[in-house]
Amino acid sequence: MEIRVRRMMAMCSVVRCAAISLTSSLSRLSHRNLLIPVRLLETSCFNRSLSTSSPFCAALRFTDKHEWVRVESGVATVGISNFAQEALGDVVYCGLPEIGTKLSQSDEFGALESVKAASELYSPLTGEVTEVNDALADNPGLVNKSCYKDGWLMKMSVSVPEELDALLDEAAYERYIKSIED
Repeated sequence: MEIRVRRMMAMCSVVRCAAISLTSSLSRLSHRNLLIPVRLLETSCFNRSLSTSSPFCAALRFTDKHEWVRVESGVATVGISNFAQEALGDVVYCGLPEIGTKLSQSDEFGALESVKAASELYSPLTGEVTEVNDALADNPGLVNKSCYKDGWLMKMSVSVPEELDALLDEAAYERYIKSIED
């Protein structure tokens, strides 16, 4: 099993490198849609990267506990960062709060369990849980496969919008990750 995983990771690296080379060669093309398949290849493998870059990261804010939040129309979607899901490994269980649960910023709201470890989840904002990602009950691996899109954990109302200002933007979060890895 371990040999297959290593071979798959090596193949993904080769494909990713080829995609990156192709992307730089095609950079003179002005039509953005021509590059979409190449961008998918760049980000689809088991790469270990500090980057949180993703088309979904533009409006994300992060906590120092590695949760992310995206607020749209007063509703915050919460998940864990790419760094966190890579550190956990394959997620096998997601314990999430019930709808209607009232949370204060930094309150524990659930846990993720993986083949390597378990990790508590902390609310990035104060508010009330309005929705949980029911798909994670049957497929907790979505957290690994698509942490910024399909692997979100919960949605909540935002009771104290000013709390967003204290969260890290993408650049600050990447600096934070680098500082804890050094």
